[in-house]
Amino acid sequence: MPWRPLPSVAFAICTYPFRASHPDDLPLQVGDCLYIIEQGGSDGDWYRGYLVGFPSLLAGLTSERGEQLDARVFTGIFPRNCVEVREVMEDNKINGVAGAPHSDSGRSEDGNGRERRKSQAQYARRLSRALSRKRSARDITKKPKPDLTSQEPLPRDPNAPKPPAPVPLLRVGDETGQSAEEPLVDEIASCLREWHDTRLHELLLARGYSQLSKVQDLIKRVDTSRKQLMHDVMTMKELNKLREDTVWDLVAGNKMLSDEVIVRSPTEKGRILTADDSVIEMTKLQSNMSILNRPPKPAQDRNMLYHVLVDVRNLVCEHNEPATLQMCLFSKPFGGKATPLSEVYAISIPVPESPAQTPEDQTKTLFVNLCAPDIGLGADTTALYVVFKLLKDEPIRTGILGQAGMGHQLNSSVATNAQKHSSVRGRRSVFGSQRKRDHSRTPSEMGRPETSMSEYSDVTRSSGSRSETPVSNDPKTVKRTIGAGAIDVGKLVRNQSELERHVAIWAPTTPSEDRSDGSEDWCEVVRELLRSPTGGYTRLSLVKRCDVFTTAFASSDLDNLIRNTPTLLYDVHMTPKVGFSGVPTQSRSDIYVTLSEPLIPRHAHLAHSKFGNVPLSQRCQTNLANLQLTIEARKGDGERIEDCIFTASNHQGHTAWRTTGVERGEGWNQTIRLAIPPEDVPGSHIVMSIADSPNFPFALAWVPLWESDAFVRDGDHQVALYVYDEYSSSIIGGKGAYLALPPWYNKGDVLQQNAATISIRTYLCSTEHSQDPTLLGLLSWRDLYGQRLVELLERFAFVPEIEIVKLLSEVLQALFEILHEYANSETYEDLIFYNFVIVLSVARDRRFNLHDVIEDYAKTRHHWQYASQCLARAYQRLLTNPLGMDASRKLRATLKVGDQVLKLIIETTKQPAEHAEVVTNGEITLRHENFVQDLQNLFVALMALMRNPMPVLLGTQTLAIQHFHTWLPELQTVMSPTEVLEIATDLLDACSDAQGKMILYKLILVLNLSRLDVFKSPEVRTTLVANTFRWLAPYWGETSEVTEQWRDQVRLCCSVVAVQTEEFGEDSCQYVPKLVGSYTALQKVKREPKRTFSMLFPTSYPFPMKKTPVETDVDEAMLEMSALLAAALTTQASLYFDASQVDIHGVLMQALQVGQSVLRCEAFPRTWVSLHVSHHRFAMTALERVSEILVDSLPDMFGADAAEALDFDITLWRTFFDTLFVAVNSPALAMETFPEQKRRAIWKIAGDVRELGAKLLRRTWESIGWETDEDSRKLHGFEKTGGYQVQFVPELVSPIVELCLSVHASLRTVAIEVLRTMIISSWELDQELSVIQTAMIDCLDKICRNRTMTESYLQKTFINEMLEQFKPLQGSTEDELFNAVVDMFRRIEDLLGMLANVHRGSMTNEASRIMDTLNLMEFLKDVRSDDAYVRYVHQLVGLQAAAGNHTEAGLALRLHADKYDWDPSVAVNEMWEPKMAAQTAFDRKEFLYFEMCQHFEQGSCWHRALDAYKELAHQYEYNVYDFSKLARTQRAMASIHERIAKGERAGRRYFRVLYRGLGFPSSLRDKDFIFEGQQSDRLSTFEDRLQQLHPSAHISRSAKMDSYAEGQFLQVFAVSPHKDIHHPVYQRTKVSQSAREYALLSNPWRFATATRHPAHDVPITDQQVEKVIYTTAEPFPTILRRSEIVKSETVNLSPIQAAVERTTRKTQELLALEKRISSGEDEGAMNRLAEDLLLSVDPNSDSSVARYRSLLPASETPATPSQEDLAAQNEAKKDEVQLDTMQSALKIALLDHALAIRRCLGLFRRSAYLATKAEIVPRFEATFEPELTQLFPQSGGLMSEPTPEPSIRGPSARQSSLALHQQLATAAGAQQQGAQQAADAQRQPPQEEEQRPRQGRRSSIPWLNRRSSSKTDLNGDNGRSHSRQRSRSRLRDTSLTRRISFFRSGGAAEDRARDVQTPTGRGRPSAQQQQQTDYSSMSTAQLKKRLSFLRQSQMPTESG
Repeated sequence: MPWRPLPSVAFAICTYPFRASHPDDLPLQVGDCLYIIEQGGSDGDWYRGYLVGFPSLLAGLTSERGEQLDARVFTGIFPRNCVEVREVMEDNKINGVAGAPHSDSGRSEDGNGRERRKSQAQYARRLSRALSRKRSARDITKKPKPDLTSQEPLPRDPNAPKPPAPVPLLRVGDETGQSAEEPLVDEIASCLREWHDTRLHELLLARGYSQLSKVQDLIKRVDTSRKQLMHDVMTMKELNKLREDTVWDLVAGNKMLSDEVIVRSPTEKGRILTADDSVIEMTKLQSNMSILNRPPKPAQDRNMLYHVLVDVRNLVCEHNEPATLQMCLFSKPFGGKATPLSEVYAISIPVPESPAQTPEDQTKTLFVNLCAPDIGLGADTTALYVVFKLLKDEPIRTGILGQAGMGHQLNSSVATNAQKHSSVRGRRSVFGSQRKRDHSRTPSEMGRPETSMSEYSDVTRSSGSRSETPVSNDPKTVKRTIGAGAIDVGKLVRNQSELERHVAIWAPTTPSEDRSDGSEDWCEVVRELLRSPTGGYTRLSLVKRCDVFTTAFASSDLDNLIRNTPTLLYDVHMTPKVGFSGVPTQSRSDIYVTLSEPLIPRHAHLAHSKFGNVPLSQRCQTNLANLQLTIEARKGDGERIEDCIFTASNHQGHTAWRTTGVERGEGWNQTIRLAIPPEDVPGSHIVMSIADSPNFPFALAWVPLWESDAFVRDGDHQVALYVYDEYSSSIIGGKGAYLALPPWYNKGDVLQQNAATISIRTYLCSTEHSQDPTLLGLLSWRDLYGQRLVELLERFAFVPEIEIVKLLSEVLQALFEILHEYANSETYEDLIFYNFVIVLSVARDRRFNLHDVIEDYAKTRHHWQYASQCLARAYQRLLTNPLGMDASRKLRATLKVGDQVLKLIIETTKQPAEHAEVVTNGEITLRHENFVQDLQNLFVALMALMRNPMPVLLGTQTLAIQHFHTWLPELQTVMSPTEVLEIATDLLDACSDAQGKMILYKLILVLNLSRLDVFKSPEVRTTLVANTFRWLAPYWGETSEVTEQWRDQVRLCCSVVAVQTEEFGEDSCQYVPKLVGSYTALQKVKREPKRTFSMLFPTSYPFPMKKTPVETDVDEAMLEMSALLAAALTTQASLYFDASQVDIHGVLMQALQVGQSVLRCEAFPRTWVSLHVSHHRFAMTALERVSEILVDSLPDMFGADAAEALDFDITLWRTFFDTLFVAVNSPALAMETFPEQKRRAIWKIAGDVRELGAKLLRRTWESIGWETDEDSRKLHGFEKTGGYQVQFVPELVSPIVELCLSVHASLRTVAIEVLRTMIISSWELDQELSVIQTAMIDCLDKICRNRTMTESYLQKTFINEMLEQFKPLQGSTEDELFNAVVDMFRRIEDLLGMLANVHRGSMTNEASRIMDTLNLMEFLKDVRSDDAYVRYVHQLVGLQAAAGNHTEAGLALRLHADKYDWDPSVAVNEMWEPKMAAQTAFDRKEFLYFEMCQHFEQGSCWHRALDAYKELAHQYEYNVYDFSKLARTQRAMASIHERIAKGERAGRRYFRVLYRGLGFPSSLRDKDFIFEGQQSDRLSTFEDRLQQLHPSAHISRSAKMDSYAEGQFLQVFAVSPHKDIHHPVYQRTKVSQSAREYALLSNPWRFATATRHPAHDVPITDQQVEKVIYTTAEPFPTILRRSEIVKSETVNLSPIQAAVERTTRKTQELLALEKRISSGEDEGAMNRLAEDLLLSVDPNSDSSVARYRSLLPASETPATPSQEDLAAQNEAKKDEVQLDTMQSALKIALLDHALAIRRCLGLFRRSAYLATKAEIVPRFEATFEPELTQLFPQSGGLMSEPTPEPSIRGPSARQSSLALHQQLATAAGAQQQGAQQAADAQRQPPQEEEQRPRQGRRSSIPWLNRRSSSKTDLNGDNGRSHSRQRSRSRLRDTSLTRRISFFRSGGAAEDRARDVQTPTGRGRPSAQQQQQTDYSSMSTAQLKKRLSFLRQSQMPTESG
């Protein structure tokens, strides 16, 4: 079967691996994704296709940031049976089956929703398993494979090229079967794929390993969440929590990797919120997710209850001995003591292996009903601990009396057969008692008494009464607390999280064994729980391991919590809290007693009933090491209360119970609960006996639980210990005799100072009894009369709130009774009213939340017919007297609970149902007939209070405004909604003059009114909306000053509008003027970044704030207004504005401008993806509504008034189109460029916004056109064109062209149509298209500069589509238009190509970009696009400056400057790019010249800078007469001349480049160019850079190249600037080297290369040099750093010309080497310099230029002329023959060379080089004697070292020659002097120097001083010190080192004489000694050998 292409691309998954055995095979692995394009083989068993692999990490090296990496694609063939086809990519079908639409994921689930979700999830899992199950090879071969090809092969032309493989289209959906039920499944997968393909490689390449670790953990979390969602095994609560966590994890990942946030709703299964959802809710979620790291926690409910599950999962002990592990909660405030917070839960050890059947056997419990203060919420200073105590039976501790309290044995033996319970054994009750006769008890009787927690503590108890066990014969033991541990769970409970950790049990030890400090599981609270005598603790060895799992919950409904969390809380025993958490909801009567410790001081005594005090030692002779308490509870009549003592919540009650054993100084710290029946509590008490076990008790004590008709006060108590004797234990009158003894320890009694006591703490937790006397007096108020009752009512304000709460019903009953009894008494009415306010304030307290209780009482117990009248009168009296101090305080308290007061008054007014006589319309008749009128009077008084301007009432008025909205719902039972609204309106109108913060509270009141149900009816709602607009109007809108107060007002107004948005209907647009006005005002204010964020649409003040992890600059008010505008302008109804109230034109204009601002993300960051994309969809809908208004307001073209047709609002329409273009052309909608997650999100959020925009553009553009005639309609195909459309040309050409480049087909089609109408209209008006062309050029230039344009095929598509539209015009009457359009678009096509080349970014080098920019500039210049031309001029300047080519940047800047004239009267317009203000042409050109000069100076292009400055100077002097600027210009020119004199010019290198080959364009082919390189460029370096410029070119080394060869070939040669030896500078003797270089090379345009060099065997007079000179088209420097060679010529240099060039070049080389040595750049150059000098001063060397002297006429100048000889020479010069130009140039070149050698000799000052210098100097004097004689005619010889010359001297001949030498030899000298001046100076008489001989010798400095010092002390330290002095002198005067001078011959001869007289003979050789060594006769090799020998001989001397 031949290979046949598939009709459609098939997507397949590899199901079996395939190993390649042929080069065409494609190896496969299981799971590979394949796209099949062909099928072939014998039976169609082979496929050909593409394997799409994961992207390579290396691809990230070249990718842009945030760009999705392309997948690796491999092609080949593979077997058919190794893959499974999953999808054939046909339209709307997958494998031939049409996809069913998904259900709405946001719809709420019905009753069968969970079952349906589970069935769909199961089906999806089965399908997934079926698709991913591995099959064997046999199964694969057996399964029939589909034939994907058609039966008939498709015909194909064998000669035609093979078509490209079809590529699958971009997909957006990627939905799975679970997307409808669990959208997060697909969202997680999409995120993970995007993170992998787009972001992870950036982290790896950037080595962000810490962030990569976070991403790894995040990916693991979300992947686990996806699996949990797919398996669907969680409860709804757990599922909701998982969804919320997953949504925020996806947000965290996106922010971490891309900083973009997509909003998914946690409450709607994690689906993406779209534009169809509420914009307000989306804005809230977007801001929270983008700014915060986790969801904002709701305000903590003070009534929320917290519960802690503690599960001891792994408890391992060393021996399986019986023990008990007790655990409970402890609370420890900062700086306070730890106190028990819950009851104890006991776990028996060893733990049963079988499942627990009873609570006693369970190892976990739920500590319930903790309140916010218990867990430290709001104040982290309170710590919460789970405390563990290990109790175990230990042997009795014995010791000598007096050792008690000294500690106990730490490692005592363990007793066996310990008691299971701590109840009394071996003896009867120690107190005589009257026991109940009926001892038989049922299990229910033995159970825990009925308390509030009894229903959660269903403990199964054993039946039968507990009998007294006989005395055991086992060893005596006592139960002790042997260890304790704790874990801090405060933070865990506050966060409702879970924790699993190991708990260490600690025991007291010695300090040497203390291990507490360095342990991680140590907790300081252990020191309070278990006292250590030594202060040391160590881990208890008995407990090997104790692992505890702790989980916290927050729920106010415990039953609901257990139902929702059955896996953790089912059948778990609950341990109650000690006390109430808020208001008690059930009856409870528990008494908690904490037995702290026995306080037995030394020499303690016991109280005695007869003798007062008895020493303890008389009653107990033991060491008190086993102290135990035995406790019983008894009634007032002495009867013992059975089973009322509970030591643990999961254990049975005890009648008598013993504590653990402690030593003196230790504490029990055990809390028990007494479950005494409420009726038995009055008169009940506790009796305790203390004994040193197992001895008989030695003392007893009792604690009364009821005193002074009230329960004993809560807190710590010290109980007195009485001697246990016959009296104290006897029965008197059926009661214990101890009841007659005082129970408490009296601290004030001196006799009891050393008494033994017991410290206990009591706490009453009862709803039946109170401890407050005032409250008890109120309940029995009938026992009081008159003033005593009044005082009691006045004291009611000081009753604790909890006491009122516990007996709330009784308190209310008593108050109503008193009110009824004393009705019409103002005193009692006022007191009772205020007491009601107190009760209602307690009810309002968030700790109790008693609203329901008050309401229930008010509705069911209103039997008081006068109560409402009394309360109303008291309330009105309070309102009418607000200024009194006491009245003001009471009024403020009343206003806070005004709603409850009204509820109480209204409910007490109603007639009870059992007494109702008349029922009218279902309403109960009121007792109070004038009640409504009284209420009206009440509100009238309130309005008067609000209108009162006194400042003292400001606080009262604020409270009224804050709470007034809570009053209105209470009025709806007695008033109609309209009347209630009237009251609210009156109050708000009364506050019309509010100021400051009062305004904010007024706005909050309006907000709260809008949320009331009483105003939900349509008629009332309409009135409220109308009034709301009036109430809000003064507080927002346009303003001149934006203050924080005003900003807060705007935000509250936004909150009001947000609440009312859904109810507005047609009136929704009434707030648009205020919204856009406020937005515009805020838009002008600069925003500062901040670290806080205020939650959006606040409903309270101050606004809730959240700290942000990073700084944000989001303006919350602008964000809120953008959401409200989107909601107001996107309604389905048409917009309506009242023209009499608002300026419709201005409002629409502002609204459109605000819309543009929102779309440009000025209100929020661009990374808020969901909100940003949604606003594009909102903008489309809003523009639809605005377009309706604009179209309706168009002028009537056929009206009677012709002038009306011209009344077209072009400004508003232009703003409309601009907004539309911003929306449809936004980069946020370019889904095709986004990675997967973002692409999916945008499609779901907004749909195809660009399609909607295209339709709107076509519709609105046609609406402003005029109807065309029949001929035009047939020719162009437009129904409407021209008309108002022409007014938008050329302004709208740019955005329309931008749309023509869009990827979206519909949008591009509409844009092409609009552009065609513009072209036709412009042609009909002007008959030319230059305006359109210019606008298109500017647009394309702007697009290419601001965007990355890589889609060249779209550019071709745009042009071809446009030409196709005009093709019907060809050959018609509009053929001229067709030709013009074709010509214009051909230029546009060329422009696009050049723009693409210029803006390729990093894909090309700087040289190519510069060349492309110049080409583009030429094009723009030709088409006269001045603005674009100037932009690219400055872009070229930036490119050149960035590349370091400052000279070329200045040349480019001149292109802009040349466009202006030096005319100060011509004004030029402002420029935006680059930014230049409007100014005159002179100022603009001056500014550009300043920048030019700056660039020229930075590039050391002095001649260009001087030319610019000269032109400026000319304008300043002769045009504008600005002499101050002229002076500055002259100073700048002087500075440049100084820098020229200093030689500050870097040498340039030039290269000749030949372009050969047909591969080059015609502009380069067969042409030669001179290129300017960098200073450091070598030939190879330049070739490398040239290769980068032409990557495809080959650099050839051959001499000849074929111009017609295929390809690109380059030849590169080094050239040098041609120096014109005929230049006058060669005829000047006083020209410095830098000045000579500047004159010859500053503006090179001719370059040379030598083709024939002089031969060595040819005489000098016959030697010739051949050079080729290349002339360029323009002089250097140039913008391109290259210039074309326009002429080349070969010239032959004469011998003297060659001599001049070579001598000059040798001089330059010597000076360059000297400069490098002087600057320290090259330390090894001294050897090269010495060698070069030896060759230069050797007359026999070919390298010496001295031999060129033969080319000059013979000289008669003697070697050492005298004064007479000089005079004779001067006479002879008159008859001397004048030299020609070349001879003069050679003579001056030799003089310069001699001076250069003389200067180089100055570097040989160091002792290491003195021998070398001694070798060179004689040769130099001999070889260059004529030059030296001519330069220094007065010198008799050359000194060994040149000496610097001081500053300026007099005009002597000697000084003149020195000045000449200075100017020739230094790099930084003064300005050159003329040759004639130097000659005049030499002709001055020498007598002037003789007048100052000593000044000349001293100022020639340090050589003579050094010589004289070396003569006296050559080897001593003085030489070095003088050397240092010379160094310091050189440092002090740096200018001296730059000047060279010779001494007079007399001085030199004198020095030579001194050298001869040196005694040591080591001085300078004398003249005779010098003559002994004939250096002139030595060869070069001998001189080098001699130099080396002398250098070695000098080294020891230098080191020494």
